[in-house]
Amino acid sequence: MENKVKAGIFGVCIGDALGVPVEFRSREQLKRSPVTKMRGLGTHHQPAGTWSDDGSLTLCLADSLCNGYNLEDMALKFLQWYNAEIWTPHGRVFDIGIATSQAIYRIGKGVSPALCGGSSEFDNGNGSLMRIIPLLFYIKDLPIEKRFDITKEVSSVTHGHIRSALACFIYLELALEILKGKEKWKAYRIMQEKVRHFLDHNPVCSQNEMDKFHRILELKVGEYDMAPLYTLQEDEISSSGYVLHSLEASLWCFLNSETYAEAVLKAVNLGEDTDTTGAITGGIAGIYYGFENIPEEWISELVRNKDIEALCEKLQKKLMK
Repeated sequence: MENKVKAGIFGVCIGDALGVPVEFRSREQLKRSPVTKMRGLGTHHQPAGTWSDDGSLTLCLADSLCNGYNLEDMALKFLQWYNAEIWTPHGRVFDIGIATSQAIYRIGKGVSPALCGGSSEFDNGNGSLMRIIPLLFYIKDLPIEKRFDITKEVSSVTHGHIRSALACFIYLELALEILKGKEKWKAYRIMQEKVRHFLDHNPVCSQNEMDKFHRILELKVGEYDMAPLYTLQEDEISSSGYVLHSLEASLWCFLNSETYAEAVLKAVNLGEDTDTTGAITGGIAGIYYGFENIPEEWISELVRNKDIEALCEKLQKKLMK
């Protein structure tokens, strides 16, 4: 388990930072000028190695978990980041999703954290999925029912719809199998079986919601067998900010690559929500390939890398005994 915390959290922040300068660029634009290394300026006019809200909220969650599991504390840390008090790369917030912004506004007004995330179907951006990886290290030894309940609760601080919770749950269940040392295809198969069995035996969502994840879980929809996610062509993968698209794109990039660098560059070069697809892919690819597989120059270029490393060591000591 050594360095797995560092691999996952650096994996997120580096994937995020690679995507920041080209956020909102189209796939066609990136085919003409693909990201191959850390860039500066671009969309948000930030120095090279700058992470966005994805990295910040991941670090806030990790920071909170160093003190144990406390939803109020997590929410407070999100609010402190929003007020530029903690975990900004350069002392200010330059990027935040609408749903996350609205949720943090509610936190500031004293609403219970579990009720702050929007719960309508239109509140299914990728803002809880992008920050969820530190929770893996807290829930890793718990039974699956408890893992689901806690994941749903942590998602709900910013994203309260069941679809966002399910996306986080599927992602963490795959990450858990990888954390146990499984080869990635075996990990993916075990995740599919465990999640399908859990959803079949626990009434946490409707069949309609389950069916939304058919490409990931290889569920039959109606009378049709659907093609497995990893067999799809790039033009069948969307990289928008919708949570289901982000999960599909990230898993597709991870399954169709052989190194950390290949996975995150594939993710970023899909275009659109580049920082978040890079971050989500980076978290799982980091844990799978290991910290030592992340290019050294990217680690050294990452803003506040020493602070991030110190936080990772603190979380490692707390949760990975």
